[in-house]
Amino acid sequence: MTAAFDALHPALRYHIVSTLGWPDLRPTQAEAAAPVMAGENVLLLAPTAGGKTEAAIFPLLSRLVAEGWRGLSVLYVCPLKALLNNLAPRLERYAGFLGLRVGVWHGDVGDSARRRMLRDQPELLLTTPESIEAMMISARLDHTDFLQNVRAVVVDELHAFAGDDRGWHLLFLMARLNRLTGRRLQRIGLTATVGNPEELLHWFTSDQGGRVVGEAHPATGGDVTADHVGSVSNAVTVIAHLHRGERRLVFADSRTRVEEVAAGLRAAGVRTFVSHASLSLDERRRAEAAFAEEPDCVIVATSTLELGLDVGDLDRVIQIGAPPGVASFLQRMGRTGRRSGSTRNCLFLATDDEELLTCLALTTLWREGLVEKVVPPPRPSHLFAQQIMALTLQSSGLARPDIGTWLGKLVDVVPEDERLAILDHMLAFGILAEDAGVLGLGPRGEREFGRRHFSDLVAAFSEPLLLSVRHGLTDLGTVHPASLVPRGTGDRPVLSLGGRGWVVVDVDWRRRAVSVVPAEVSGRSRWLGSSRAMTEGVCRMMERIVAGVEPACRVSRRAGEALVQIRDRLAFVDGDSLPIVRDSADRAVIWAFAGGAATSSIAAGLTERGLTVVGFDDLTITLRTSNLEHVAQGLRDIDPTSVHPKLPYDLGSSLKFGLCLPSEVIEDVLAARTSDTGAVAATYRRPLRLISA
Repeated sequence: MTAAFDALHPALRYHIVSTLGWPDLRPTQAEAAAPVMAGENVLLLAPTAGGKTEAAIFPLLSRLVAEGWRGLSVLYVCPLKALLNNLAPRLERYAGFLGLRVGVWHGDVGDSARRRMLRDQPELLLTTPESIEAMMISARLDHTDFLQNVRAVVVDELHAFAGDDRGWHLLFLMARLNRLTGRRLQRIGLTATVGNPEELLHWFTSDQGGRVVGEAHPATGGDVTADHVGSVSNAVTVIAHLHRGERRLVFADSRTRVEEVAAGLRAAGVRTFVSHASLSLDERRRAEAAFAEEPDCVIVATSTLELGLDVGDLDRVIQIGAPPGVASFLQRMGRTGRRSGSTRNCLFLATDDEELLTCLALTTLWREGLVEKVVPPPRPSHLFAQQIMALTLQSSGLARPDIGTWLGKLVDVVPEDERLAILDHMLAFGILAEDAGVLGLGPRGEREFGRRHFSDLVAAFSEPLLLSVRHGLTDLGTVHPASLVPRGTGDRPVLSLGGRGWVVVDVDWRRRAVSVVPAEVSGRSRWLGSSRAMTEGVCRMMERIVAGVEPACRVSRRAGEALVQIRDRLAFVDGDSLPIVRDSADRAVIWAFAGGAATSSIAAGLTERGLTVVGFDDLTITLRTSNLEHVAQGLRDIDPTSVHPKLPYDLGSSLKFGLCLPSEVIEDVLAARTSDTGAVAATYRRPLRLISA
């Protein structure tokens, strides 16, 4: 046994060996024991099923007993209620080894269970940030009595929080808990492999220091194959005939595609289950439970099963199309290879050329040991406004000097002059009211955010700016907001999705939903119809593969033939220059391979200089002109440090709590969140090459 194992509580050591049957701790668990028990902040990195939960909980439970903590002492925070429900039995078992109790508190937990926990506090509480906020602003419970003994916060799937505004909300909540408890809470983050663990640790701990534990580079072993099947129906045929008798998890990144695949598999006689966000909770639970018990079946899912939900021991992971990035691919492939003697595996089934290139790029980046950085969204000014309103409710009024006291150093993520401008705006528009220096909710704040016990203040924080496109009840995909800028004054935007044009008839910014009808004209020019903005790193690797880099996975005969055809068609791509290609009498295409945030910024800059941009996507910018030198000069005239995407005038209403911000602050927030200045600058460092096709 290791020294780390010996440091755990004796009763826990006994049960690890005798009840769980473990001979010792895993390496990451052993490495985490000393810093966790010493009270350090820790960022734990491990792949799916890598034992991160035990690495945090075993030493934390030992510390809880050894130091005699009383009452609710540990918060275990997850991004999904389903993940909390899934984890609860395991954590109840571990806590029970030491006579401790676990509670679960989220939106689906009834009032009677909550009252029971308030009367008789569990030592460990599984919850979400939204539920913590609801506790702190509720007039129906004494949040100080319930939370004052908390000493540690464990955040599972930290990367899922850090990538959107829920991460900023979580940090603000932990700052407020520091003040409420009168102590610096220990912070333990659990995450899959990320490309910037030290930066993520500094962000998570608000620069309070800590330690990264675990493997910072992804394991590059695994059996990965890419196939080009040409259509979803062909993918269904392949899945129905491959790996019969095995348990297969199939990922597809839209609910429409999931339902189409599931219907096809059922028609082919395959025992099939479905999981996506539009299904009821009971339906998802039945599917996941049945799937975990049956040996010969398929479950088709969106990203709902990417995080740590346990659906049993899988034989195969199949991806139709491409996942969002390398980290997502690793999470999905990590569902396999858990049995002794088995190997992690993933089969990609590309339905078009772009999906094939994306799959090849992701797997090649993975083999090179590269994973995307997790970067919190910049400028959380609207979350600062939300926190002011929440604090007025929590404290029954808020003196201005107490804002910094409650939020600590984290308040400085919004500059002081901007904080003052936000407060002045909220007071001027009646969102806040001030009496003798004490802030409270004003009449408009009560009206806008007071519904259902202020539930609008605790839920549905802004996610990355992508919009769902729907034709009736059919989910077509997602688009970047810059796609909604019309070609001319008075025109309706026309999108291209699934190889068809779609006229935008309505945009619901609050729900991030775009309603469309079929168009009689073609949509915005797109190379191969991508609707989800990709990162610069993935696009650059796609370019390298087109230019001749060999993919780092097994490639089927069909995929190999398709790759040869792509390379022939794009023979001008050399991986170094920036090609500007005249591909018809009145059309030029810039092959940037820079990602949608960068190409939309460059497209806006070219439009400002009088060029007619008819479309852009992750890889290209298409213009209506035959004068390549005119395009080149337009590029030279753009300042790459100042261009931003041209966005719809009413996009500000998509920003949660945007009502609380002055218009100039909204513009700055949106510009920062829809741009990629680094990718634009990298594009401008490339030599231009003019090509007449």
